[in-house]
Amino acid sequence: MNYEQCLSYLEQIQNLGIKFGLDNVRTILSCLHDPHRKYPSILVAGTNGKGSVCAMLTHILSLHGFRTGLFTSPHLIRVEERIRIGNDIISKQAFSRLLSFLKKKIEDLIASKKVISPPTYFEMMSCLAFLYFKEKKVDIAVLEVGMGGRFDATNVVNPILSVITTISYEHQRSLGDTLGQIAFEKAGIIRSGVPVVCGVKTAEAYETVKKRAAEIGAPFIGVFDKKGCFKQQKTETNYVFKYIYDGSEYIYSPSLYGEHQGNNAAVAIAASEQISKNWKKLIKKKIIEGLQTVKWDGRLEIISRHPFILLDGAHNEEGAIAMRRYIQDFIASPRILIFAVMRDKQIKNLAKILFPMADKIILTCFPYYRAASPEEIKSRISEYHDKIILEPDLKNAVHVAVRSAAVNGAILIAGSLFLVGEIKKIFKNKTCL
Repeated sequence: MNYEQCLSYLEQIQNLGIKFGLDNVRTILSCLHDPHRKYPSILVAGTNGKGSVCAMLTHILSLHGFRTGLFTSPHLIRVEERIRIGNDIISKQAFSRLLSFLKKKIEDLIASKKVISPPTYFEMMSCLAFLYFKEKKVDIAVLEVGMGGRFDATNVVNPILSVITTISYEHQRSLGDTLGQIAFEKAGIIRSGVPVVCGVKTAEAYETVKKRAAEIGAPFIGVFDKKGCFKQQKTETNYVFKYIYDGSEYIYSPSLYGEHQGNNAAVAIAASEQISKNWKKLIKKKIIEGLQTVKWDGRLEIISRHPFILLDGAHNEEGAIAMRRYIQDFIASPRILIFAVMRDKQIKNLAKILFPMADKIILTCFPYYRAASPEEIKSRISEYHDKIILEPDLKNAVHVAVRSAAVNGAILIAGSLFLVGEIKKIFKNKTCL
């Protein structure tokens, strides 16, 4: 398959949706001689912050000279963004070649009835990443777990370290209605004898993860367990943080904006300390350098100064609160919010968090089958109608916002990483100015 055919194929299998269980992935990888077992891996699960922590760890390891594979989801602009060596995204040629190879292998497995049904989009991308990392002879791979943990396709690996960032309400239909149930699914990545770094602060979820670690004999590291181990101070443009791990003091100001990134960085520090103890020695100076120079698009990302435009996924309540805190601390009025979201999200709750800080709200839409229409979003919100403009065309929504903010306004864009990706495409092509 050429590149366009590969994209078409992935679009077709995306309609398979989500499927629980690891049998498919294990069978496919077994027939490929288990590429995921050719290098050590780190699993990073959680509700929010897992992508940022993965990026931080990958950058830290790369600064130490290790050839580090990175697998994340979702992508913002191109599907190849999900698979990287350090900062280098897999090439279109390698992506197309490996996906074509996988497709043929899987068709043979289905024909021989070794595999009952075709893999899902996420399963396919996971297998592709494992193959690519083997081909590139990585020293280590950092893997962002998908929706859950216990039945996630990445959970076929035997990690040298498990990391759980935060846990809040998400995907209740699949993961459970309580924080304890969601935490139990996330804790499915924990292995006997393998350290688990836990950045969770909510009591019910924290206790669930800690209990699970004890049950199976995994050393448990609570990132924020010790009183006074984590402090922050606001500066003119961001924050400075101090985190004390096992007597070692880290002072840092992350290159990723927001109070929550200080927490994510503390998780990355604790994880780095465990990597240093149990795998390869890491240097404190380079760990701090990694936190202060890492890049990770779409997370409180400033894409323009004139006019000022800030992007963030903010697709759940925890993420929206983090964005609101940063905006209230650092971004003056007037503020224009462009908002679009998946229809299965807690739209009313997101609106309560984000809408009050905006002087004008433009409800729009992005091209994805799960995206809510502007009319649907408005129908689920009882307040703020006097500030709302409906503009279903995303490019027009950006035009309206840019014109309104031409003098001194700030444009805030939030609701989904899919929205962020579409906005970045528009600005990359300079079709909004």
